[in-house]
This record gives sequence, structure tokens and C-alpha cells, in this order.
Amino acid sequence: MHRSAPRLSRILACAAVPVMLVVAGCSSDSGDAKESGSSASPSAKKAEPTVEPAKFDALPDACTSIGRKTIEDLVPKTKNKGGTPGKSSDTSVRGGCSWNGLDDNGVKGSQYRWLDVGFTRFDSDQSLGSGAKRATDEYTKQVAKTQATEGAKKVSAKPAAGLGEQATSVTYGLTKSSEDFEYATLVARTGNVVVSVTYNGAGFAGAKSPSSADILKDARKAAEEAVAAVGADDGATTSPSAKTSASPSAEPTAKASDKATAKATGKSSAKAVSKS
Repeated sequence: MHRSAPRLSRILACAAVPVMLVVAGCSSDSGDAKESGSSASPSAKKAEPTVEPAKFDALPDACTSIGRKTIEDLVPKTKNKGGTPGKSSDTSVRGGCSWNGLDDNGVKGSQYRWLDVGFTRFDSDQSLGSGAKRATDEYTKQVAKTQATEGAKKVSAKPAAGLGEQATSVTYGLTKSSEDFEYATLVARTGNVVVSVTYNGAGFAGAKSPSSADILKDARKAAEEAVAAVGADDGATTSPSAKTSASPSAEPTAKASDKATAKATGKSSAKAVSKS
């Protein structure tokens, strides 16, 4: 009986060892589980940033974007008061219109004027950026392109405050058909739309050419009306979603302008000779 007590103690001590190990093991597993549970869920990912919706989803009719009275003032004796629309495969993203006229005064000389307006709209695109950003890039390109006009003389570019969200006026001289022309181009951005207005004039058969300041003043008047026309007729609705890329900006109708200038020059010269 005296020997059995120490033996029993040894048995109980040995039996306790596995229990303690099990408890320690469970304790360790529990800590791992807690640590594992604190990690972020695989499904919790950062959402991709969305582009800002385009402000305008339509363009105005370019040929009615400038008032008839303004056309009569800026382009006297214009043959087509309704304007000549530019070619566009999609008028919702690109449009343009032009007018030209020759005020013939025979031996006293003649005055020629040309006015052109163009609109380019950009949709928001997830991969390309917001319509406003894309329009800003196009605005910058058009200003640079105008400044780099081949043969241009005395080029001057200045900010044009009060036209859309940003605008620049570019004035320069250009000799065509032996006549000296004064040019003014105003490029403006309003939302996701770029508006470009070009106005030029020259005196034929001895008539004095208009001043650069007068040409710029008249071009500004037309540009104000063109910018105001954007969104005036249900064009200010927000585009519901990002769409496909807008087509490139409308190119100025330079070829048509040159043809009209050459025709006007020939006509004016012929009449001046016949009346002299």
C-alpha cells in the first residue's frame, strides 16, 4: 500500500503531459485562426475609377449657330446666307459651315470676306479619358496648328477671356492670289466641345484691306454666338455612359476658301478692268 501511492502519482503526472500539450496545441491553433481571420477578404478590391460623364451629347447646327444679322454684317453680299455645310460622317461629333462674299465697287475696289465655324465634340471613354480632357487636348492642338499656318506673317496668339472655359485668339497675315489677307481664328472649349471660328478679309482692285483689329473684333462676335449655341437646344444633357471615341476635329475648309478667293479675285479684277 505504501508503494502504490508514489506509483499512482507518477502515472497521474505522465497522464497530464499529453493533456497540457493538447491544450497548448489548441491554443496555438486558435491564435492562427484569429490571425488568419484578420486578413482582408480576397473579394475586397479597389474599384476602378470612373471617368466624368460628358457634358454635351449633341452639337448645334453649324449653319444656324451664327445669326443671320451677324452673317450679313460680317460677310456682305454673301451668295448663300444659309451657309455651306462642311462634310461630316457624323454630325453629332463634328460639324462646320462657311460663308463668303465679295462687295464689288468696280474701279473703287472691292472687299472680300470669308467666315468659317467648326465644332468637334468628344464623348467620355474609360480608356481615353473624360470628354472634357479629350476636348482640352484637341483645343491645344488646334491652337498650335493655327499658329503654324504655312506662310503666315506676324502671328500673334492671346488668351480670349469670356469664351467658354478656355479660349485663344490667333491673328496673322497671309498673301493669297497676290492679295494681302488679314486672318483671325478663335479656338474655344466649352465642356467637351471645341469651337473654332476663322474670319478673314482683303481689299481687291486697289481697295484697302481691313485692319487686323477689325477682323479680330468681328471674329470675336461670331465666336461668341457659336459658343453660346452649344447646348442651347437640348444639347446640355449629360451623356448616359462612356461611348466610343469621337472622330478627329473638323478641318477648316481651306481648299474651298482658296477657290472662293481665287474666283472672287478674278471676278473683281475683270470688273475693274471693264469699268475702267
